[in-house]
Amino acid sequence: MSSERSSRKSWSEMAPRGRPFLKMHGLQNHFVIVDGRSDSWQPGEEEIVRWCDVRRGIGADQLVVVEKPSAEGKADGAVAFVRFWNVDGREAEACGNATRCVAWLLLEERGSDEVRLETRMGVLDCRRIGPLRVSTGMGRVSTDWRAIPLSRQVDTCHLDLQSGPLKDPIALNIGNPHVVFFVKDVDDIDLETLAPPIQENPLFPEQVNVGIAQMLSESSMRLRVYERGAGLTMACGSGACVAAFAALARGLTDSRKMTVQLPGGDLDIEILADGSAVMTGPVEFCFSGNLPEEGGQ
Repeated sequence: MSSERSSRKSWSEMAPRGRPFLKMHGLQNHFVIVDGRSDSWQPGEEEIVRWCDVRRGIGADQLVVVEKPSAEGKADGAVAFVRFWNVDGREAEACGNATRCVAWLLLEERGSDEVRLETRMGVLDCRRIGPLRVSTGMGRVSTDWRAIPLSRQVDTCHLDLQSGPLKDPIALNIGNPHVVFFVKDVDDIDLETLAPPIQENPLFPEQVNVGIAQMLSESSMRLRVYERGAGLTMACGSGACVAAFAALARGLTDSRKMTVQLPGGDLDIEILADGSAVMTGPVEFCFSGNLPEEGGQ
């Protein structure tokens, strides 16, 4: 009898014995979420790229790691520090949809309706609004050229920037950099072709997320976003926040509450008097598993 036939394994025994993860999505923006609070972990760039690749790994728009809060964050009431990595292996400063997903996990874990999370953009207040629905404070939106950042001082409310029919955008930052173009119909724009030259423009030393917004009414808009390191996404929480702020800044609306329609669904955005944004939307649990250890199958 061959050794292959004599060493039978069940399917569960053949499954990877690696680090546990949960997969969730917010408006079809998918995330692999790992708990690193008790076992500190720094994923490698090649691992991140492989795991996020739907053909070779799990498939996700970002890898998210939940860590212990810093001393400063803990003093400010944060229960965890959340880090985000894009599909190209580079770390991102913020992700609204992923923040909602992590917030829901920690709200469930703690049996509470409110939780504070620390990110690179600061400590964020998160609240349970209903079943699988979370509201997250996203911090202040800035149009300061140094905060975005831009390579030189310009009028951020009217950038002299064009790519095909896209022109006259507004540049903003809400922890990560964005430009928003207002268009008559988002369906008429080939964003996948027009966005990369904008991202690579020397004006953006850290590249930029490119959004196109179409006003539908005083309190609603359509939005599509081409993200750094990810490309076209079904939803972008930070992009929805800056688009709502941009509509106010451009005088296209007087409403501080905006329903933003994204390909994956709707987000409710409120711009507060101090210029900060609050985002409310759904989250969904997909499945759980184990990340294969380095060298595993």
